[in-house]
Order: sequence, then structure tokens, then C-alpha cells
Amino acid sequence: MLKLYFAPRSRAVRVAWMLEEMGAAYELVSYELGDPAMRGADYRAIHPMGRVPVLEDGPVRIMESGAILEYLIARHGGEAFKPAADSPFFPDYLTWLHYAEGMLMPPVNSYMVETVFLPPDRQSVVHAKRAKKLLGQMLVAVDQALADRSFLAGSFSAADIMMGSTAMAAQTIGVDMSEMPHLRDYIDRLAQRPAYVKASSL
Repeated sequence: MLKLYFAPRSRAVRVAWMLEEMGAAYELVSYELGDPAMRGADYRAIHPMGRVPVLEDGPVRIMESGAILEYLIARHGGEAFKPAADSPFFPDYLTWLHYAEGMLMPPVNSYMVETVFLPPDRQSVVHAKRAKKLLGQMLVAVDQALADRSFLAGSFSAADIMMGSTAMAAQTIGVDMSEMPHLRDYIDRLAQRPAYVKASSL
């Protein structure tokens, strides 16, 4: 049985979404973000930084949402969620799978730190506005990529889970997408997928 260490409104939703798309059986160990138990020695033995997600698969323990999705594809029959290496969509798959975390999540994180996690007397409106503006600029490329397709790698894939969850986070914090019609439609389509609805409600 797969075991997912999880918290709502975190990157762990990506993993739950993938598991639901796959129809995989899994056990959920859920925490609230900021739960003191995640900073304790027992949980730090599971994740050294006290974070989620973590997936346990028998003796295997793996961290990082993107790595977990790739693990599920490779070892648990998720091949349908990744184009074949000789597919013309494979380079796009790799690009957007990593763009979500490498390019988009840093400004999302910066914005959240400056508006939520720091105490009010240490928050910087300037830094928050800069992060939000940068995020909007970086999403333009995603909107353009979706101009001629419904999904980033041709058909629905793990890249859409990574990018979709990140784009949804950007929308939630109020990034201006008024001139990104393809991205808005994409977010709407993904948000209606039953697997996402289930994962986001956990």
C-alpha cells in the first residue's frame, strides 16, 4: 500500500491528484500546514525539513512532488501520464514539468512569505509586488504554449498536474490573467477533472 504524507493546500495535492488520476489505492496521513508535529523528531525522520509531500512504497521513501510523480509513472503503471521518449511531445513534457517548479514556484513562494508567513512588521509590500509581477510575466509563456493545444504535452500528463496546480496557485493570489485566455481556459478544464476535485478536497 502506498502511503502519502499530506497537507491540504500544499504541493502534496499534486501527488494525491496523480494517485486519483491513476485510480491507485493509497493511505493518507494528513497534517495541517504548520502542525508542530511536523517539526518533531518523529516526522523529521520521514522528511528532514518537516515538509510534505512524502510517499512511502514499502521500503521506499521519496520526497519532492515532481520526483514522486515520475516515480509513480515508472513503478506504478502511470505510463499514460508521460509521452514516450520518441514522441514529439516529450521535450514539451520535460520543459513544462520542470518549468512549474523551477520558474513559477519561486515567486509564488516569495509572495506567500511576504504576505502570509512573515509577521506583519517584517513583510515587504515591494517584494510581494515584485514576485507577483514576475510570476505574471512567466505565465505568459504558458499561455502561449496552450494556444494550439488543450494540454501541454498533447494529452493530459504529469506536466499538467505540476503546471496546473502552480497556475491555480497564481490565480488564487490574484495574478492578472486577463490577457491569458488560453491559460484561464486550461485552469478551468483542469479544475473540473474528478481526480483534481477529489485531491483538492482532502
